[in-house]
Parts: sequence; C-alpha cells; structure tokens
Amino acid sequence: MTTASPAPYRVALLGYGLAGAAFHAPLIATTPGLRLAAVVTANPERRAELAAAHPEAKPLDRPEQVFDRADEYDVVVVATPNRTHLPLARAALTAGLATVVDKPLATSAAEARALCGLAVSRGALLTVFQNRRWDNDFRTARRLVEDGALGRVHRFESRFERFRPKPKAGWRELADPAEAGGTLYDLGSHLVDQALTLFGPVSSVYAEIDVRRDGAVVDDDAFLALSHASGVRSHLWTSALAPLAGPRLRVLGDTAGYVKYGLDPQEADLRAGLRPDTRIPWGAEDPSRHGTLGTDEAHTTVPTELGDYPAFYAELAHALTTGTPPPVDPMDAVATLTVLEAARHSAATGQTVIID
Repeated sequence: MTTASPAPYRVALLGYGLAGAAFHAPLIATTPGLRLAAVVTANPERRAELAAAHPEAKPLDRPEQVFDRADEYDVVVVATPNRTHLPLARAALTAGLATVVDKPLATSAAEARALCGLAVSRGALLTVFQNRRWDNDFRTARRLVEDGALGRVHRFESRFERFRPKPKAGWRELADPAEAGGTLYDLGSHLVDQALTLFGPVSSVYAEIDVRRDGAVVDDDAFLALSHASGVRSHLWTSALAPLAGPRLRVLGDTAGYVKYGLDPQEADLRAGLRPDTRIPWGAEDPSRHGTLGTDEAHTTVPTELGDYPAFYAELAHALTTGTPPPVDPMDAVATLTVLEAARHSAATGQTVIID
C-alpha cells in the first residue's frame, strides 16, 4: 500500500513585475511541495504574460481577494513595491498565512521588528527573500571561510556595480522616502545581509551615499564600511554608475585570500525566461569565471559552487512541513535595516555611527 503525497502548499503571489515574474513565480512553480495558486496583478499586459507562463495560476485584481479568502491559501509572497511591504505583510500575517516578503522587509527597522512581533503573536511563519545568500560566489566564499581555507579573516569586500547612466522610470527612482527607492535599500540590502551572515553583528558604520547621475533624485552610488564585533571589517559598494566593475567580492585572511569577478548567472537566466527545471545543472557558470584562492606567490583556481536560488523555496516548503526555522530569520532583516539606517545617518553627518 502506498502513502499519498501531501497536497502542495498553495501560494498566492502579490505582484507580477520583475521580482514576481522573473524570480518568485518560476521558483515557486518548480519547487516540489509548492503550487502557484494565484497571482495578484491588475495590469493587462502582465496578466497576458502570466497566462502564458503560468496558466495554472488564478489571476486576481487585488490583494484583498487573497486575504478575504485566506482559507484557500497557505502562503503569501509579497513582491510589490517597497512601500507596500509593511501593510501587505501585516494583512497576510493577520490572516494567519505564512508570509514571504521580498527585501527589504519594511522601510525601517522599527517596522520590521513590529512585523516579527506580529508573526510570533499570530503563530505564522515570516521570512525574507534574501536570495543572494544563494549566489554562487557567496556560497563559495562562505564555504572557504567556514572551512578555514583563508585562515583568520580580517577583511571582506563586496560589490554590486552596474552601469546605467540614465535613470529608468519606476518607483525605485522616486524621491519620496516612503518608497525606499535608490541603490542602498535595493542592492545594499543584499550586501549588508551577506556581510552580517558571514561575520556577524556590526558595531559601527561609516557610509558615503551620493546621487551621481544626471536627472536622478535617489541615491545611485554608495560605499559602506562596517566594523563587525568579530573584528572583521567589511567594505561594501553599490553603484549604478560604474563603467568598469571591480571584483564581485574579495575575502582576505592571514593565510590566503579569495577573489571572484563577475555576477552569478541565475538572475540573467531567470530574466531570460529560463527555469530551474529547464537548465541542468542550474546555477552553473563557465569555468573561465571561477575565482582565485591563495596569495600572489602561490594561488589556484577554485571551482565556483552552483548558484541555488531554488533552495530558498525548498527550505520554505520544508519549514512549513516540519515546523523548523524558515530559510531566512526575519530578525536578520531587522539587523540589516538597522545598518542601512545607520549608513544614511553617517552619510548625512559625515560621522561614524555606533550601533549598540
């Protein structure tokens, strides 16, 4: 006698812009144990794209159509503009639904902390889509650090740099602080999260944040210097005006260093319409882009770990089934937002900000 597999968890995706269409929808749809049950978008063009890519998903006009019929869903994924993360996540948690929020969790650390408290009080899972913890370069650096291949690490350098000299239309380029636009809250959220994941809490922050491009009204170039309680210093860069990119990351220890150029291929593949079930192995890069480990006198090429964005939703399904922790602790997002807020204060005052 065979035992029937449990029904997949029904996922309602809020938003079908870049984040929803290129990242969340294909990852959800290809994760065993999850089913993309509904997608909220009122945009006719996006609805047509949804029907072509995910005909199994019910199109909805408004998030309230999910919350009002919460018994028909198990998980809500918030992939909408940053200013809506807080109210939508709050509504999902209040309805008792497990909730995934794209980064940043909220527009302030205080708001994010309140959401974490609400999740606990409602007994609902809350997690944050920090997908770049599963970038190939970061996974490789993390393994080398944890294996002791670099000795005692003292410096971490990480960059997300692009060359987009002309601002694009959209909410990320709006000046209203409530939008949480700009590169600091966008790619900076990933940079800070990676640094905290590797080297722990931060004791002080110094930052330089600028608006460089003609016509831009939000930050498009930022540098953060973090001092970790562990003694490691992280130097982080994010820019939309970098015609020549530096190393994606460099980690320096007292016996060896690791340096890696080039971006993880998963984003480009997802944006091109590829899915984890159509490219095997998923997340592989050309060997010519592998990083280097060692010293100037003696070094070797290190094969890059596979990028693994699908792991986020696989871990989510496991957490829902077993009650184990979610793939990203939402309090990690509070810590990240605390650093980002300190960075803004530092840049405004020219002073180093101490974090208690």
